Amino acid sequence: MIMKKSLLFAVVTMVSLTCCSQKQELKLWYDAPARQWTDALPLGNGRLGAMVFGTPAQERIQINEETIWGGGPHNNVNYAAKDGLDQIRTALWEGRRSDAQALCDQYISSKSAHGMPYQTAGSLMLDFDGITDFTDYYRELDIDRAVALTRFKANGTEYTRECFVSFPDQVIAVRLTASAKGALTFKASYNLPYREDRIISRSAQVTGKQAVMTVSCKGDDHEGIEGKIRFTDKTLIIPEGGQMTADDNTIAVNGADAVTIYISIGTNFVNYQSVSGDENQVADRWIEPLSKGKKKYDKMLADHIAAYQKQFHTVTMDLGTNDQAKLPTDQRVAQFASNFDPQLVTLYFQFGRYLLICCSQPGGQAANLQGIWNESRQAPWDGKYTTNINVEMNYWPAFVCGIPQTFDPFLQLVKDCAEHGKETAAMYGCRGWTLHHNTDIWRSTGAVDGAYNGMWPTGAAWFCQQIWDGYLFNQDPKYLKEIYPIMKSACEFFIDFLVEEPVSGNKYLVIAPSYSPENAPHVQDVLGKGNITTVFGATMDNQMMADLFGNMIDAAQLMGPADG
Repeated sequence: MIMKKSLLFAVVTMVSLTCCSQKQELKLWYDAPARQWTDALPLGNGRLGAMVFGTPAQERIQINEETIWGGGPHNNVNYAAKDGLDQIRTALWEGRRSDAQALCDQYISSKSAHGMPYQTAGSLMLDFDGITDFTDYYRELDIDRAVALTRFKANGTEYTRECFVSFPDQVIAVRLTASAKGALTFKASYNLPYREDRIISRSAQVTGKQAVMTVSCKGDDHEGIEGKIRFTDKTLIIPEGGQMTADDNTIAVNGADAVTIYISIGTNFVNYQSVSGDENQVADRWIEPLSKGKKKYDKMLADHIAAYQKQFHTVTMDLGTNDQAKLPTDQRVAQFASNFDPQLVTLYFQFGRYLLICCSQPGGQAANLQGIWNESRQAPWDGKYTTNINVEMNYWPAFVCGIPQTFDPFLQLVKDCAEHGKETAAMYGCRGWTLHHNTDIWRSTGAVDGAYNGMWPTGAAWFCQQIWDGYLFNQDPKYLKEIYPIMKSACEFFIDFLVEEPVSGNKYLVIAPSYSPENAPHVQDVLGKGNITTVFGATMDNQMMADLFGNMIDAAQLMGPADG
């Protein structure tokens, strides 16, 4: 009864707050510049990402493009696996788990690469003259419009900087304005963290009333895999008033009233098997119409907001608001445990939707471990797709939060891995497809990071659970027909890989060898050795097998005899 009363009170309170609340602004805002990368404000359109720091004297806009990764097309399977499988299983049946794990390292773990790193496109740096002290500082990320804003006063002049990553026009757009004429003086340059031997070219050129700054670079070699990605950053600077000069690496703007900056990025990536594209042509495709004045900033902004809100406005939430909402976002977060702040819950929920919309769009790459935002040449954990939980978690909101189009890149990731993963199945002497606990833009499917972390051949099952959940939401027969062969092929692998264990006396079919990802058991084996993760019949695997085959039966019945 107490629980029922508490729930009723919460519902009545929520309704009351909703009825009394005013229109809520969905904004993250701060009264100080970003001190580090994680304080910057994220923008994105699926393909391009930007982190805006909002520092008055030196603005930094850190840039990403979803296909800039180290290495190149390859797969990292170990074809010795089928030769060692019987030895490994015998060691597991006999309780010699440490021996089994060592044999997994010998026969199954990749002997080549362990996954390629997601990499940055560098940063656009804007160094301003005359801004030493500032007041009335304010910066925000308006997640209802997908626009970042910085505003402050210096030397009696109010400066405003607006930035967004256009969904329809595929560029990063920056607008600089000031309350006084001729107040904008700065130098624009690129900061690239790559070695000089990876930088192909740099140039800066002023032509009439415009300037173009271009940097071309190569992605890194990694773990013996040659860096095949080439990318071009092309920046168009259009001032209103003032003068411009250029050298090899820098554009100087002096005394402008306002400035518009457009950043376009192209790579040579075509798909996980091909890097035959033309990065310069891709970058030019989006920048040339703007250099010819075919679209003005205000129109681009309006088109961007309309395209974004078509996705974002599918779900609203109102839990009410109070005076906590008047505080900067960082203060609200710090005080949340001790101060009732219902609107922060709404903001947090909508921020999650915003991030997935901004880093996962149809026709592009799936959201990786960093989403799309990363400032380094080697993102934490390489920014890879960790298939034992993280990439699936990225997409749990897609259907339940009203943004199903964001799921498309994940489905393409699964399709690619289902094709490349046939090599992984073959390395075990099995039909079908599977993958282990990590993949990357090249869709590598071998076992990485050693047996202690990587002896988990069950990735296909979890991927199939995720795409089946998609069908449960959309109930689309065309979608079912699309995913059915993927699920069927995964079942074929596990039918071949499952083995009868002789230990329990019950002759259970189990996955062996395997691992319970992120939840390793801490037990000793019969040899007295601990810190061993390799097992057979892990509970996670058992559940996934039950789900996979159960879902497959349902799918086959829905498809009917002709297709199933």
